[in-house]
Amino acid sequence: MRKWAQEGLEDVRRVADGWRWGRRSQVPRSAEPFVPARQSTVFHTDWARTRAAQVAREVAQKGALEPLFRSQVRTSVEGLDVLAGLEGPVIFAANHASHLDTPLILLSLPTRWRRRTAVAAAADYFFDTWWRAVGSSIVFNTFPIERRGGTMATTPGEVLADGWSLVIFPEGTRSPDGFVGRFQFGAAYLATQHQVPVIPIAHRGTFAAMPRGQGWPSPGRRRLTVRFGEPLRPGSDESPREFAPRIRDAVAALLDEDRSTWWEARRRAADGATHDPAGPDTAQWRRVWEQTATVPAPEAGPRRAWPD
Repeated sequence: MRKWAQEGLEDVRRVADGWRWGRRSQVPRSAEPFVPARQSTVFHTDWARTRAAQVAREVAQKGALEPLFRSQVRTSVEGLDVLAGLEGPVIFAANHASHLDTPLILLSLPTRWRRRTAVAAAADYFFDTWWRAVGSSIVFNTFPIERRGGTMATTPGEVLADGWSLVIFPEGTRSPDGFVGRFQFGAAYLATQHQVPVIPIAHRGTFAAMPRGQGWPSPGRRRLTVRFGEPLRPGSDESPREFAPRIRDAVAALLDEDRSTWWEARRRAADGATHDPAGPDTAQWRRVWEQTATVPAPEAGPRRAWPD
């Protein structure tokens, strides 16, 4: 009886394997014709850089975004003097830890720079719905870049050629733990191809204020710092692969300076002993725990450039 039941069950399985449930194809996958992957929808953002859009963006940034931003966090900005004498366009290259990074950088820039700066944003995140695409384009002057390949409506090179500076996050995505990840070659490639300087930017506190997965800044008005570094210019025969590490090293030196003093950071940089911005090789929860600590307030009086 048992043997009969087993044979009957095997017959049922054989029939089920051969049955076209849902009319599935009888052609093996290896023999199916090639079908190109569907490309993502192209979202044009040229309109966001027209005169009318610039006026609307100025009202949105100064009338709504900045008061809201200042009500949630406290900011400290250093190094804007590096922009003196530069005409633009330039590429602002910064570490990326939070959605607060973009408003922090834009609202820290002098007015004439902020009004002529566009932000490269991930097409699969900021341009996946029409309302998010329109909103980010108006408020932050974003344009889509494809992280996974596909068609772009506007290339970063075209935006640079029109005289707009760019904010680019070379890591390509927000850090999962607040530490700096590997820099991709996009910013370095644009700088070498269009011979524009790169302004390295380092900021701290945005991960603690609003880490990845959090939709609103933490209470208590966390302190954020942002520091602008000296312009980096690619050499005439320097490749993007060679230039990208220089950009990351500059960001690392700025982070080191923000935690100590200008002189101490310069000495470590000269000795090749700058702290690795990738952080310690330890458990993930410890890395997150360290980066969620509030950035300490500056000492009373002017900031020290030299150690005691």
